[in-house]
Amino acid sequence: MPEVIFNGPDGRLEGRYQPSKDKNAPIALILHPHPHPKFGGTMNNQIIYDLFYMFVERHFTTLRFNFRGVGRSQGEFDHGTGELSDAAAALDWVQTLHPDSRGCWVAGFSFGAWIGMQLLMRRPEIEGFISIAPQPNVYDFSFLAPCPSSGLIIH
Repeated sequence: MPEVIFNGPDGRLEGRYQPSKDKNAPIALILHPHPHPKFGGTMNNQIIYDLFYMFVERHFTTLRFNFRGVGRSQGEFDHGTGELSDAAAALDWVQTLHPDSRGCWVAGFSFGAWIGMQLLMRRPEIEGFISIAPQPNVYDFSFLAPCPSSGLIIH
C-alpha cells in the first residue's frame, strides 16, 4: 500500500492509498476519529485500518489519510471546518487519479463519521456510507435530514 502526500487546503496531507486493479473500481474514502494522536486519532487507528482493508478486499480504490495537524499532515486542528475541507481535498485527489470510477463511498469512525456525513451531504457522487460510533451527543447531525444516500450506521 503506497504512502502518499497530496495537497490539502492548509498544506500537505499524508495518506495511504491502494488503487484497485480495475480502472473503473469505486472509490472508498476512510476518515479517522478525533484528531488527537494520543487517543488513537490517526489513520492508523485499528478500526480505520480494518475499514481500509475491508474496502480493498472488495476491490475498491481506497484512501485513508491524516487530517491536518496529525502525523505528517500539515496544519492545525480546526474543530471540523478545516477537516471537512481536508476530506473534500482527499476525495478530489483520488477522483483526479480515477476519473472513470463507478461510484464512491465514505466511511468514518467517531469524529470521522461526522466529517464523512457532512461530506456526503455536499458531494452527490457519494452513493454509500459506513458511519461507526457517530456520537450524536457530541456532534450536531441535524444537517442529515433527509439523508441522500444509503449506508450503515454502527453505534
